Amino acid sequence: MPFIDKVAIVTGAGQGIGYEICKYLTIQGAQVLLNDLDPFLAEKAVTQINNETNGHCVPLPGDASDPDFIKKMVSSAVNRFGKLDISVANAGVTLFGDFFSYHPDSFFRVMQVNLGGVFFLAQAAANQMKLQPSGGSLLFTSSVTGHQAHKDLAAYSMSKAAIEMLAKNLVIELSQFRISVNTIAPGATLTQRTLDDPNYEDTWSKLTPMGRPANVSDIANAALFLVSEEARHITGQNLIVDGGWTCISPSPY
Repeated sequence: MPFIDKVAIVTGAGQGIGYEICKYLTIQGAQVLLNDLDPFLAEKAVTQINNETNGHCVPLPGDASDPDFIKKMVSSAVNRFGKLDISVANAGVTLFGDFFSYHPDSFFRVMQVNLGGVFFLAQAAANQMKLQPSGGSLLFTSSVTGHQAHKDLAAYSMSKAAIEMLAKNLVIELSQFRISVNTIAPGATLTQRTLDDPNYEDTWSKLTPMGRPANVSDIANAALFLVSEEARHITGQNLIVDGGWTCISPSPY
């Protein structure tokens, strides 16, 4: 139980990668606040996790890009459990679009969620963690598209590259308080959303050197390592989990 008595917030966790991170943290002893924008998804996810794990996961539905709600999430963790050890900024939005006609509304929504949500959760979590002798761990969900160009994802890719730089910069700000900050960059991953495309798994199995896209447990296992005590001397780093795709980067187009 490596996360026994640890308290964690995970955003965008009603399904997919965030859900799996919450489940694994709960299995390994953490007390987890699961956030999702959709209240129904958050409640359903928490019920499933607690039934499967006999653990302690609680729902915290709301907009993880809203600075006021972000402060509420952190205060809820502290009021309920007395501290905050782990913050996983996983919530994000992917809005495809041709660069030549990409709409400002789409651009600013991507930046609000993918940059603003991450920045202000890191700020709120770190302000709590620096009061704790044990510090804490921050983790941001990036993407391989922050490293390799992908058609129709200029704004999204830009946002993911930016949070990797944010993690590096925060090393200067946070290390003295024993707070680590890292990013994880998933490649093609089988989730409820990607499986809506009947060709997704076959396409990415052919393009991925390891012969298959990731599943959510591949990403969750890597994430848990980065927020564990075993990784306490790792900070400002990005871990790519993509089956080798970024090494050769064949495009699905």
